[in-house]
Amino acid sequence: MGSNQVVSLLTNIARAALGLGAAATALNSSLYTVDGGQRTVIFDCVRGILNKTVGEGTHFLVPWLQKPFIFDIRTKPNTFSSISGTKDLQMVNLTLRVLSCPEVARLSEIVQTLGLKYDEKVIPSIGNEVLKVVVAQFNVDQLLTGHPQVLALVRNGLTERAKNFNIVLDDVAILND
Repeated sequence: MGSNQVVSLLTNIARAALGLGAAATALNSSLYTVDGGQRTVIFDCVRGILNKTVGEGTHFLVPWLQKPFIFDIRTKPNTFSSISGTKDLQMVNLTLRVLSCPEVARLSEIVQTLGLKYDEKVIPSIGNEVLKVVVAQFNVDQLLTGHPQVLALVRNGLTERAKNFNIVLDDVAILND
Protein backbone atom coordinates (compact mmCIF):
# COMPACT_ATOMS: atom_id res chain seq x y z
CA MET A 1 0.00 0.00 0.00
CA GLY A 2 1.45 3.28 -1.09
CA SER A 3 1.32 6.58 0.67
CA ASN A 4 -1.28 7.92 -1.81
CA GLN A 5 -3.54 4.95 -1.11
CA VAL A 6 -3.31 5.49 2.67
CA VAL A 7 -4.16 9.18 2.28
CA SER A 8 -7.05 8.27 -0.03
CA LEU A 9 -8.34 5.67 2.45
CA LEU A 10 -8.12 8.10 5.37
CA THR A 11 -9.85 10.81 3.32
CA ASN A 12 -12.71 8.42 2.51
CA ILE A 13 -13.03 7.41 6.18
CA ALA A 14 -13.10 11.08 7.21
CA ARG A 15 -15.80 11.86 4.62
CA ALA A 16 -17.88 8.88 5.76
CA ALA A 17 -17.53 9.92 9.42
CA LEU A 18 -18.50 13.50 8.58
CA GLY A 19 -21.54 12.33 6.60
CA LEU A 20 -22.57 9.92 9.34
CA GLY A 21 -22.21 12.68 11.96
CA ALA A 22 -24.31 15.08 9.90
CA ALA A 23 -27.00 12.42 9.38
CA ALA A 24 -27.05 11.62 13.12
CA THR A 25 -27.34 15.32 13.99
CA ALA A 26 -30.22 15.80 11.53
CA LEU A 27 -32.02 12.74 12.90
CA ASN A 28 -31.51 13.86 16.49
CA SER A 29 -32.85 17.36 15.80
CA SER A 30 -35.94 15.94 14.09
CA LEU A 31 -37.07 13.94 17.15
CA TYR A 32 -38.70 15.13 20.36
CA THR A 33 -40.20 13.27 23.31
CA VAL A 34 -43.42 14.03 25.14
CA ASP A 35 -43.42 12.49 28.63
CA GLY A 36 -46.41 11.29 30.62
CA GLY A 37 -48.60 14.12 31.87
CA GLN A 38 -47.53 16.38 29.03
CA ARG A 39 -48.93 17.43 25.67
CA THR A 40 -47.30 19.35 22.84
CA VAL A 41 -48.39 22.07 20.45
CA ILE A 42 -46.23 22.54 17.35
CA PHE A 43 -45.20 25.94 15.98
CA ASP A 44 -44.57 25.76 12.24
CA CYS A 45 -42.67 28.65 10.60
CA VAL A 46 -44.91 28.42 7.53
CA ARG A 47 -48.36 27.71 9.03
CA GLY A 48 -47.99 29.13 12.58
CA ILE A 49 -49.36 27.31 15.62
CA LEU A 50 -50.91 24.01 14.56
CA ASN A 51 -54.32 23.17 16.08
CA LYS A 52 -53.43 19.52 16.66
CA THR A 53 -52.27 18.54 20.16
CA VAL A 54 -49.59 15.84 20.24
CA GLY A 55 -49.73 13.18 22.97
CA GLU A 56 -47.10 11.15 24.79
CA GLY A 57 -44.25 9.39 22.98
CA THR A 58 -41.40 10.17 20.60
CA HIS A 59 -42.41 12.17 17.53
CA PHE A 60 -40.88 13.60 14.36
CA LEU A 61 -40.79 17.25 13.32
CA VAL A 62 -39.14 19.18 10.52
CA PRO A 63 -35.89 20.58 11.96
CA TRP A 64 -35.49 24.37 11.85
CA LEU A 65 -39.07 24.78 10.53
CA GLN A 66 -41.02 23.41 13.48
CA LYS A 67 -40.66 23.89 17.23
CA PRO A 68 -42.50 21.94 19.94
CA PHE A 69 -44.12 23.75 22.90
CA ILE A 70 -44.44 21.16 25.66
CA PHE A 71 -47.19 21.70 28.26
CA ASP A 72 -47.53 20.04 31.64
CA ILE A 73 -51.23 19.13 31.75
CA ARG A 74 -51.24 17.77 35.30
CA THR A 75 -53.09 19.66 37.99
CA LYS A 76 -50.84 22.27 39.61
CA PRO A 77 -51.36 24.33 42.77
CA ASN A 78 -51.24 28.10 42.68
CA THR A 79 -51.31 29.99 45.99
CA PHE A 80 -51.63 33.75 46.37
CA SER A 81 -52.74 36.32 48.95
CA SER A 82 -55.12 39.20 48.49
CA ILE A 83 -55.99 42.12 50.71
CA SER A 84 -59.65 42.94 50.17
CA GLY A 85 -62.14 45.40 51.61
CA THR A 86 -65.27 44.08 53.32
CA LYS A 87 -68.77 45.52 53.27
CA ASP A 88 -68.10 47.32 56.56
CA LEU A 89 -64.89 48.87 55.10
CA GLN A 90 -62.40 46.69 56.98
CA MET A 91 -59.41 45.16 55.23
CA VAL A 92 -58.87 41.38 55.39
CA ASN A 93 -55.94 39.37 54.07
CA LEU A 94 -57.03 36.08 52.50
CA THR A 95 -54.84 33.38 50.99
CA LEU A 96 -56.35 31.34 48.20
CA ARG A 97 -55.08 28.01 46.84
CA VAL A 98 -56.27 27.01 43.38
CA LEU A 99 -55.65 23.64 41.73
CA SER A 100 -55.83 24.05 37.96
CA CYS A 101 -54.83 22.53 34.65
CA PRO A 102 -55.16 23.63 31.01
CA GLU A 103 -58.01 22.49 28.81
CA VAL A 104 -56.11 20.00 26.63
CA ALA A 105 -58.27 20.44 23.53
CA ARG A 106 -57.49 24.18 23.51
CA LEU A 107 -53.74 24.18 24.11
CA SER A 108 -53.07 25.87 20.77
CA GLU A 109 -55.31 28.79 21.78
CA ILE A 110 -53.57 29.03 25.16
CA VAL A 111 -50.12 29.19 23.56
CA GLN A 112 -51.27 31.86 21.09
CA THR A 113 -52.94 34.12 23.63
CA LEU A 114 -51.16 33.49 26.94
CA GLY A 115 -47.94 31.54 26.32
CA LEU A 116 -46.46 28.67 28.29
CA LYS A 117 -46.69 30.41 31.68
CA TYR A 118 -50.45 30.88 31.34
CA ASP A 119 -51.24 29.84 34.93
CA GLU A 120 -48.79 32.32 36.47
CA LYS A 121 -50.40 35.14 34.47
CA VAL A 122 -54.08 34.32 34.72
CA ILE A 123 -54.83 32.56 38.03
CA PRO A 124 -53.55 35.28 40.44
CA SER A 125 -55.19 38.00 38.38
CA ILE A 126 -58.66 36.50 38.18
CA GLY A 127 -58.31 35.17 41.73
CA ASN A 128 -57.72 38.64 43.14
CA GLU A 129 -60.56 40.04 41.06
CA VAL A 130 -63.10 37.43 42.18
CA LEU A 131 -61.93 37.48 45.80
CA LYS A 132 -62.33 41.27 46.02
CA VAL A 133 -65.83 41.12 44.51
CA VAL A 134 -66.99 38.35 46.86
CA VAL A 135 -65.40 39.76 50.04
CA ALA A 136 -66.99 43.16 49.37
CA GLN A 137 -70.43 41.54 49.74
CA PHE A 138 -69.85 40.50 53.38
CA ASN A 139 -69.03 42.02 56.77
CA VAL A 140 -66.04 40.63 58.69
CA ASP A 141 -68.41 38.66 60.98
CA GLN A 142 -70.18 37.15 57.99
CA LEU A 143 -66.84 36.14 56.44
CA LEU A 144 -66.02 34.11 59.56
CA THR A 145 -69.44 32.55 60.08
CA GLY A 146 -70.39 32.11 56.44
CA HIS A 147 -67.14 30.49 55.28
CA PRO A 148 -68.86 27.78 53.14
CA GLN A 149 -71.00 30.38 51.37
CA VAL A 150 -68.00 32.63 50.71
CA LEU A 151 -65.99 29.68 49.41
CA ALA A 152 -68.84 28.61 47.12
CA LEU A 153 -69.12 32.12 45.65
CA VAL A 154 -65.35 32.33 45.13
CA ARG A 155 -65.24 28.86 43.56
CA ASN A 156 -68.13 29.61 41.18
CA GLY A 157 -66.73 33.00 40.19
CA LEU A 158 -63.24 31.63 39.58
CA THR A 159 -64.52 28.65 37.60
CA GLU A 160 -66.51 30.91 35.29
CA ARG A 161 -63.62 33.35 34.79
CA ALA A 162 -61.10 30.53 34.21
CA LYS A 163 -63.28 29.07 31.43
CA ASN A 164 -62.68 32.29 29.46
CA PHE A 165 -58.95 31.45 29.48
CA ASN A 166 -59.37 27.70 28.74
CA ILE A 167 -58.30 26.71 32.25
CA VAL A 168 -60.04 23.99 34.26
CA LEU A 169 -60.20 24.48 38.03
CA ASP A 170 -60.14 21.28 40.08
CA ASP A 171 -60.31 22.82 43.55
CA VAL A 172 -60.38 26.19 45.29
CA ALA A 173 -59.64 26.65 49.01
CA ILE A 174 -59.35 29.63 51.33
CA LEU A 175 -56.35 28.82 53.50
CA ASN A 176 -56.75 31.43 56.25
CA ASP A 177 -59.16 34.14 57.26
